[in-house]
Formats: sequence, structure tokens, C-alpha cells
Amino acid sequence: MVPEEKMVDQLSEALRRGIELCRQGEWSNGLNFLGKIAEAGCTNAPGLYYSYLGYGIARCQRRTADGLKLCRHAVKLQFYEPENYLNLARTALLVNDRKVAAEAVRKGLKIDRNNRNLRALYRELGIRKRPVLRFLSRSNPINLILGKIRGRLFGPRAS
Repeated sequence: MVPEEKMVDQLSEALRRGIELCRQGEWSNGLNFLGKIAEAGCTNAPGLYYSYLGYGIARCQRRTADGLKLCRHAVKLQFYEPENYLNLARTALLVNDRKVAAEAVRKGLKIDRNNRNLRALYRELGIRKRPVLRFLSRSNPINLILGKIRGRLFGPRAS
């Protein structure tokens, strides 16, 4: 095997192993593997790499600004990957930005509405449905009545 191919294989194995460890909650071990990729100067890593690296450094090293940048970059690279939105939402919650977190969860659920982790975070955040008439306040009596009707007709998941 050519040395370049061997290095690519090692990096892809480090990527796979690092993400797997992070998913299992072993963040320090996972970040060690993901750090090897960063040290190698790999520039064509998938979005999941940046997503897990971003959330990991925000969570473990308290580098939240860097973590948010990496998570946003991951979403740009792989906008179709629900886990990228999950990690962006988690990172946003570390800096108490519920608005960004809620939007990330909504976008992730548009891609995969059955994603367990996104659904759990959705429930944890307590995201409410939008008012029926958005130009009126949420507490307006007309919105309250229409919201109750919507709930009876379409159930709690209607938006």
C-alpha cells in the first residue's frame, strides 16, 4: 500500500472511531481521535466531523465560540444530515441561545422527523407551536381559541 493511501485509511478510521465514541458519550476519547484528523491538516472531512468536533470542544473545553463556528460549518457542508443540526442545537444551548437551538432542532426534524435524539431535545426544549395568526400575540383571545380548535382537529403535533 502506498504511504498516502495508508494515511488516508488511518484518518478515515480515526474519523469513524472518533464519531462512534462521541455518540456513545465518551467525549474525551472521541476528541482524541478527531484531534488526529485536525493535526493531519485534513481539509476534505465530512460535515459530521466538524459537527462532533465543534460540540465536543464546546462541551469539554468550553470553547463555545469555536464550537458554534464548526457546527455551523458542518451544517453548510452537509445540510441534509440531521446529526449536524442536533450538535448545533446542543452547542447553542451551551451558550443559552434557545432561539438558535430551537431553529436547528426544527430544521433537523424536517430532514428526519423520526430522529430520536432530535425529538428528545424538542421535548426538552418545550418548543411551542407558532400562533395560528402570527400577526397577533400568542396571548390574544382569537389565537387562544383558534389554537384550541387546531389542537382538537389536528392533535398536538400540528404546526
